Amino acid sequence: MRIAINADILQSPRTGIGNYVAGLFGALQARADMDIALYCRWRWSGELPTVPTPGYTRWARLAKAVVPAAYQMRRGLAQHFFSSGLKRIRPSLYHEPSLWPLEFDGPMVMTVHDLTHVRYPETQPPKRLKEIERRLYTGLTRARRILVDSQFIGQEVIAYFGVAPEKVVVAPLACAGVFVPRTAAETAVALRRLGLQYRSFMLCVGTLEPRKNMVLALRAHARLPLALRQAFPLVLVGMAGWGEHSFSAELAVAVRTGHVRLLGYLGQVELAQLTASARALVFPSIYEGFGLPALEAMASATPVIVSDQASLPEVVGAAGCLVSAFDSDALTQAMQVLIEDKQTWLTQQAQGLARASQFSWDRCAQITAGAYMQCLN
Repeated sequence: MRIAINADILQSPRTGIGNYVAGLFGALQARADMDIALYCRWRWSGELPTVPTPGYTRWARLAKAVVPAAYQMRRGLAQHFFSSGLKRIRPSLYHEPSLWPLEFDGPMVMTVHDLTHVRYPETQPPKRLKEIERRLYTGLTRARRILVDSQFIGQEVIAYFGVAPEKVVVAPLACAGVFVPRTAAETAVALRRLGLQYRSFMLCVGTLEPRKNMVLALRAHARLPLALRQAFPLVLVGMAGWGEHSFSAELAVAVRTGHVRLLGYLGQVELAQLTASARALVFPSIYEGFGLPALEAMASATPVIVSDQASLPEVVGAAGCLVSAFDSDALTQAMQVLIEDKQTWLTQQAQGLARASQFSWDRCAQITAGAYMQCLN
């Protein structure tokens, strides 16, 4: 079975969907019944890109800012090179891992990771929102199966778009193999370079945008006793996103105190070392289709504090500490408990490891392959 997968997301530095494509590709490629062709950088390949396209993010932002129809122009070029290779590739099925499927005259599967543009349209750039609205419904109609990361998103898709329940297949994500428990010695070099101490900082991972709700983490951390703020700084990891300006002033003030560190985007290997070294992951996102950083932390033996919103309770189960996404006092208390109560910390660490072991890319690939077969049959 030859499957064509649109991997164009891998031109950018890897975040959620890019990690999904990479993890799923590796597991599908290992199956004897799968022959995977990836479309990326306007060409077809059987190999996963190991690095993003140099300068892609900078040029993409510039184009979106100065070219009136940047999304449409880019899509037109992508469609041209996608279609021009189909006669050679001759795939049995096309899998689109995001909300904007390209034209394909054959069976199609698409993955819907979340409906942020529906639930929180104010968190999306207007041009991007308009393009999603133009393309998504057509894609959902064309797709023979719709993969989702969680039961929560499956119900969202069914309820909002009126999709037949039998078309929706839940294929939970997993995390990369680099996210494992690590000792202080194993992370010493990376931490020394960043000026951090093992298990002596709170970690917050995600693109700097309103939906990730990092402002709640800033305010909650600022309410910790001064001694704890000094001993356990809040470390933010993630690239700048749309809408960052809405809390940039508050972020700047927090960084100047010295109790908050802003590291920007980190590659997967360095992020894995940081995740396994944190006292806890703080992930108060307002809306997630899955919440991969929470799973990555649990797999790294790091306790997690997540919001009680969207898919996050489904992912962490009873292994994490759930707080309201709108209650900074509750988040402050949860942080303080994981800093001061060693037994609670150890219990959540063990529960997180057990929970993370239930997720794997092999399982995701098995469910996905089943969806492919349903389409072709």
